[in-house]
Amino acid sequence: MTNPIAAKKRSFKDHKARHFLFETDGDGRVATITLNRPDKKNPLTFESYEELGDLFRSLANAADVRAVVLTGAAGNFSSGGDVFEIIEPLTRMAMPDLLAFTRMTGELVRQIRACPQPVIAAVDGICAGAGAILAMAADFRVATPEAKTAFLFTRVGLAGADMGACGILPRIIGQGRAAELLFTGRVMTAAEGHAWGFYNALHPREVLLAEAQAFARTIADGPWFAHAMTKKMLDQEWAMGIDQLIEAEAQAQAICMATGDFRRAFEAFAAKAKPAFEGN
Repeated sequence: MTNPIAAKKRSFKDHKARHFLFETDGDGRVATITLNRPDKKNPLTFESYEELGDLFRSLANAADVRAVVLTGAAGNFSSGGDVFEIIEPLTRMAMPDLLAFTRMTGELVRQIRACPQPVIAAVDGICAGAGAILAMAADFRVATPEAKTAFLFTRVGLAGADMGACGILPRIIGQGRAAELLFTGRVMTAAEGHAWGFYNALHPREVLLAEAQAFARTIADGPWFAHAMTKKMLDQEWAMGIDQLIEAEAQAQAICMATGDFRRAFEAFAAKAKPAFEGN
């Protein structure tokens, strides 16, 4: 009998994107998404917002992709929303349409956080506005020393409360530092970002993507069912008290202990061999 859940799984190795670049490594386990409008420092458009959200949502059914690298082309990550393709039209919209737009952009962050694959942002050059939000939404962030990260919303007369920034950013770098960046819109240097915990590591520009992909491969070759559980619990436990989170982790870990990966890891350890994780 066909397993209807397994039947929903599909390979993304040959997936073609329209508004950015999408490629995978040889066996499809590591996917790389590249924002690819280098002439404008890789801004986002209405179309790329929507396609990115759809892609991250659909990765829940990936039969191959186990980790995702998100980066930008030609020495910049992303300059945020395109001034003439997004910002200018927004100034002419009525409230219902504006709310539909802000909900759509927030949905992209929701899907990055919800997809089971760990997401690694590889940041170089300009990382501003919605671009900074995409980096913030990732599970890991690596950057070059030249990276300049800025949550610019206040500079265009908007609140720092954009796409989850007031909730997520303080959990990464602390309330006071997040408030400074969100109120002033100033640039956070790569050195500051590394010292504050926003960036996990800094790498020279020429090896940034390779380092990010190598790290993603390490994650992808690990116990990826358990990794997905870790990501889910990191998100869910934000709103839990100590009793609830301890119980939630007890249940999560018991589920992982029931997998074949747990047994295979023990058997490999006993045999002084490297475990081969299969995600089940």
